[in-house]
Order: sequence, then structure tokens, then C-alpha cells
Amino acid sequence: SQRMTPPPNPAPVENGNRMGSTRWPIATVRIPESAQLNPGPKSPSVLVRALLYCFAVLCLVLGLIGVVVPGMPTTVFILLAAWAAARSSPRLHNWLLGHRLFGPLLLNWQNGRTVSRRAKWSATITMAACAVIVSLTAHKWWLAALAIGCMAVVLAWLWSRPVPPPQP
Repeated sequence: SQRMTPPPNPAPVENGNRMGSTRWPIATVRIPESAQLNPGPKSPSVLVRALLYCFAVLCLVLGLIGVVVPGMPTTVFILLAAWAAARSSPRLHNWLLGHRLFGPLLLNWQNGRTVSRRAKWSATITMAACAVIVSLTAHKWWLAALAIGCMAVVLAWLWSRPVPPPQP
């Protein structure tokens, strides 16, 4: 690989506005010689992008089902859908970020891996109702215990996430 020679330190350039302020040209950034140029991550292949897109749609459908079915998690599936969409379909990813229900959840997650207190309580109440239904209707006690244990693990993870800072 070739090493690029950094340009000399640039001089300020007149901005041309009435205030007479100066700015530094963007194109002349000094790179230390010890720094290696990183080409960045490779773009996924067409097959990988197609599989990620299918996974994103599947997670989105499961998340939508989770909105109406008690005990089925919504948050986890929507986060997975956004992750896969960000790597496969900018259009789907932007749609998710702009969605009135999922957008705030995803923006909170992107800005510090936070989950709102309202989302935490909603998940807790929904999973508690599901735990009661499962415990009353399960044919085997261990199936009910397994389902309730899985919900408890998801809730423990969800409540371990920080709450977003209050909006000014």
C-alpha cells in the first residue's frame, strides 16, 4: 500500500462574508504519518443484503404481531429489524426511523442504547398478563415455567437499559 504525503499546514482562507472571519479549507487536513488509512467496512454482497432484508422484514412482522399479542415482545424485534435494515435497505431503515410508533424507540436506541420508561412499563404489564394466561392454560407446568422464565430474562435485560435523558 502506498503512503500519502500529508499537505503542509494550511493557511486560513478568507470566508468572504461581511464579518471577515476565516475558515480552514476542509480538503487540507493533516494526517499523522503513523496513521494508517482505513478503507472502512466492505459493502455486503448482494446475497447478504437480500438475506438481511428478509430478516428485517421478518422481524418487523414479528414486532407488529407483538404490538397486539400479549407476551410477544415488540421492542427486541423492532431493534433487530432496524439493525438488519440499516445494513440492507436504507429505504426501510428510514421508514422505521420515521414511523410514529417505532421511530422514537429506535432513535432512543441509536442515541445511547436507551429505552423509555413508558416502553419498559408497557412491556412489563403485557408480559405479566401473558404470564398469568400461560400459567392458567399451559398443559405442562414446565412449559409455563419456560415461557415465564424467557419473559423474565427479556424484562431483566430491558430494565437494565438506561432511560433517555429528558427533552428540554
